[in-house]
Amino acid sequence: MQNDNLSFISHFEHILANHEDKPAVLFKDRIYSYGELSKLYQDNLAKLDSQKIGPGNVVTLSGDFDPVTISMFLALIKINAVIVPLLRSHTVAYADIAKEISAADYSLTVNAELNLDVKTNPQLEKPALVKEIKPLNVPGLILFSSGSTGKPKAALHNFSTLLKKFIIPTHHQVMINFLMFDHWGGLNTLFYILGGAGTVITTEDRSPERICELLEKWKIEVLPTSPSFLNLLLLSQAHVHKNLSHLKLITYGSEPMPQSTLDKADKAFPGVTFKQTYGLIELGVFKTKSKSKDSLFIKIDPNDCPYRVVDGMLELKTKSAMLGYLNAPSPFTEDGWFKTFDSVEVDGEYLKILGRKSDLIIVGGEKVYPIEIENLILEFPNVEDVVVFKEAHPLMGNIICANIKLIEAEDERAFVIKLKKFCSERFPSYKVPSKIKISKETLSGSRQKKTRIQT
Repeated sequence: MQNDNLSFISHFEHILANHEDKPAVLFKDRIYSYGELSKLYQDNLAKLDSQKIGPGNVVTLSGDFDPVTISMFLALIKINAVIVPLLRSHTVAYADIAKEISAADYSLTVNAELNLDVKTNPQLEKPALVKEIKPLNVPGLILFSSGSTGKPKAALHNFSTLLKKFIIPTHHQVMINFLMFDHWGGLNTLFYILGGAGTVITTEDRSPERICELLEKWKIEVLPTSPSFLNLLLLSQAHVHKNLSHLKLITYGSEPMPQSTLDKADKAFPGVTFKQTYGLIELGVFKTKSKSKDSLFIKIDPNDCPYRVVDGMLELKTKSAMLGYLNAPSPFTEDGWFKTFDSVEVDGEYLKILGRKSDLIIVGGEKVYPIEIENLILEFPNVEDVVVFKEAHPLMGNIICANIKLIEAEDERAFVIKLKKFCSERFPSYKVPSKIKISKETLSGSRQKKTRIQT
């Protein structure tokens, strides 16, 4: 049973003391035990003390899911610092923006050889919300949105409220930490595994072949991933050549799932349950239940997170909500509901996420969601992947455009003609892509999700 009076870090220190010989982290094919992680944790606490880094200090932590970065992350939680996780692969320009927005006091970097570098930053005026954290005597967490247009938004959390749900009985789950270190999806998986004294399987190579190799070798039962990766996995057929009989559950989120991809995955993994997750950097990840393993409708546990739908948009209220943005207007209503700007379809207790309001395309006054068109195009022969987006038009407001990656090369002009005919037989004319471009590049980014183009 969860004890609300117990902090996550006290719970984790208990795990370190009682599971010394158990495997904690696989990094570059080397297992680090909880005993080794405990030593790194204590070493990092000493380093923070020697640098006079303490409660309320804002600290950027650049690294990945390696034992040194993980142990430093935990040490920063212990001293009630405000933590800004960044990928070591981020550009200097991105890191500088993060430091500026958060007014970071210190920057810690763990390089690929697991060496730690500590830098003191010029002192900047702290955002008002950051100043409110220190008197609370709790750790803070700052997460950034993807920032596809302009500067990313910085969400500040009272980290202790997010961490409470990971004070769980030990169950020694072995899982791949597939999602990224600097966003809540990846951190959610990390703390879930560590909170249960499990084993974190890490990899810098997120190709289907490498993931299937790890699934087989470590007899992994749960794979958290994204729809874009599942599509790549099915096309690669990497799973066919591996014994994945231990795999019981695949969770997916971070972007809308095409029904056609889910249907194919369900056939490819008949003994596996598929579960859609839902979460936001501003609120955390919530308990959900899929209507069925091949359904895109989910039910959000109202005890975990009450919700309502206003003008077709989902609004949520939860104790784990962020304190606010450091550099953007508040997204909360006057009565405390968070406006997700996710459009939803309602079926009784179940919801289907259609996409972000920003993804919605208005064509001649008609609403079009990219996922609907992408789902159909993925059913067309020789399509590996597709991204649908809008382009401004003087008469229609917008037109539909599509970038498509083919499985095998073919006459592109003939392909486009056939595809438009296929779409026009199933869609009204305003939903048929006006412009179709054949791309030779992968359409998903480093985060294994589609990058929408806005023109």
